Amino acid sequence: MTLPWKGTRAGLIAASASDRKFSFFICCIATLGTVGFSLINPQIIRYTIDSVIGSIPLAAPAFVSNLVESMGGLGLLRERLWICAIFIIGFALLAELFNMTRSFIVAEMGETVAWKLLNTLYGHIQKLPWSWHVKCQTGDIIQRCTTDVDNIRNFIQQNLSEFIRTVCIFIVSVIMMFSMDVFMSIVGLSLVPVIFGFSFFYFSRVSKNFERAEVTEGQMQAVAQENYTGVRVVRAFGREAWEMKKFSEKTLAHANNWINIGKMLGIFWGAGDILSGLQLAVIIAAGIFRSVSGELSPGTFLAFYTYSNMMIWPIRQLGRMLSELSKTLVATERIREVLSAEPEQDSTDSLQPEIKGEISFENVNFAYGDNTVLRDVSFTLKPGETMAILGATGSGKSSLVHLISRLYDLEEGNGVIKIDGIDIRKIARFHLRKNIGLCLQEPFLFSKTIAENICASCQLETAGLQSAAETAMVHETIEGFSDGYNTIIGERGVTLSGGQKQRVAIARMLAANTPVMIFDDSLSAVDTDTDAKIRAALRKRVKDAAVIIISHRISSLMQADKILVLKNNTVEDIGSHKELMEREGTYSRIFKMQADGLEEKEG
Repeated sequence: MTLPWKGTRAGLIAASASDRKFSFFICCIATLGTVGFSLINPQIIRYTIDSVIGSIPLAAPAFVSNLVESMGGLGLLRERLWICAIFIIGFALLAELFNMTRSFIVAEMGETVAWKLLNTLYGHIQKLPWSWHVKCQTGDIIQRCTTDVDNIRNFIQQNLSEFIRTVCIFIVSVIMMFSMDVFMSIVGLSLVPVIFGFSFFYFSRVSKNFERAEVTEGQMQAVAQENYTGVRVVRAFGREAWEMKKFSEKTLAHANNWINIGKMLGIFWGAGDILSGLQLAVIIAAGIFRSVSGELSPGTFLAFYTYSNMMIWPIRQLGRMLSELSKTLVATERIREVLSAEPEQDSTDSLQPEIKGEISFENVNFAYGDNTVLRDVSFTLKPGETMAILGATGSGKSSLVHLISRLYDLEEGNGVIKIDGIDIRKIARFHLRKNIGLCLQEPFLFSKTIAENICASCQLETAGLQSAAETAMVHETIEGFSDGYNTIIGERGVTLSGGQKQRVAIARMLAANTPVMIFDDSLSAVDTDTDAKIRAALRKRVKDAAVIIISHRISSLMQADKILVLKNNTVEDIGSHKELMEREGTYSRIFKMQADGLEEKEG
């Protein structure tokens, strides 16, 4: 028998859906083979005791009787009992061979499904909108992609074929038992409905506990992930004890859930032992009574007891399989919640035009639910121009630039955003974002080398890499490291200072050389002198790009071609530094405040 993946990991990954269906079919055949050959042996032992060793006439099916006669009859078997032993050993070996095949196939099936599910989840999450990611905790998402997928894999590997095996053993055993003795079958099966009912009752109770355990585990991982990410803040403010208390509360809730599950498991297995022992005791008592009275032969009694014993364990396992099924159903539902989230989708006629960088907002309104952040915003920015945005916290500055890159989409009737005269909703997202460079106030850096971080969105030669770093005023800093551009930075750039991270992020955006560049307060962590040098270098490097700068520093904004002032979520004013200073509005007031503060420091 040749398996579809031919035993290799690469073949497993490449296995198609049809291959997995074929594998499941082979698994079912192997399970039937395991059950069939296992259940033949009690009959061989029965005939050996009653008709070979004993004197009861052989009352076996015709093909068995013909086989015995062709071998020399019962007389030959009495002289050579080892023949019966060979048959028993042979069928046991065949049962184990099929069982090994079944185990191998379910292991491969579980890994295949887990691999496919992990890649599907990861790929789907990559396509989900920014608004979805904002609402979800990273730890909970990771838990769904790890623990929940493992639960599904474990169920396939340990319980799926076992469930088929349990059903087959029960059905065939019942048929065999009724074919031997109806009364004993009724006695032997009298407690089976009780065991089944108890198992289903247990399943209904434990599934709720498993669901709570999954939720608390996700919360626990979210707290841990948040703490590890913000370890510097925790240390800086001495919040270790508070964080430990918060994490302890989550772990305690998680532990209590599993303690409750453990108690339920103890009750189930204890009660199951009592019921199973009682069932075997009833069978033994009835069997002895009927054997002594001559109504039941010793071989039939032994075969009957064997079938009953073989059937009891799978029935007891049903409760465990149901509990694992409940975990799997909970995991499946949690994964389904992720997969059912609507991904970002472009229409089939989405455009991929050459983008030059002319941006225009026409009466744009935007809100997060009932919270309005932009009202009737209009402006135009041409290629080669620099526009600065000034506004108080919460005035909508970041939301405005997020709309340009379609991290959020405008709803119909709330205005239009155009690039080069084209509504951005008609432009494919990946194409739009490939042409828009966005540098945030809190940049994200990967735990890789500095060179790999700068070249994250493109491939640059050493000269181009250094040129981008020089413009961002970070080249000399990088050269000062022992490994230079090959220096590996910590997770999220934790080994760099705030200003160094911002400058590396600026170099990364410059390396992409996009026609639109957005600096969302990305110079807040650098000193004013370095800020001025970076802006001067930028003006020389990005002459043809449309540049948007968000900052609270007037010195960072005053040399822009136009300055957009946001107040109360709408445009209060727009113009050059000179024009805004003449109008005596918010801009001039803030300029004077910052200028007075600077004079006081110098004084």
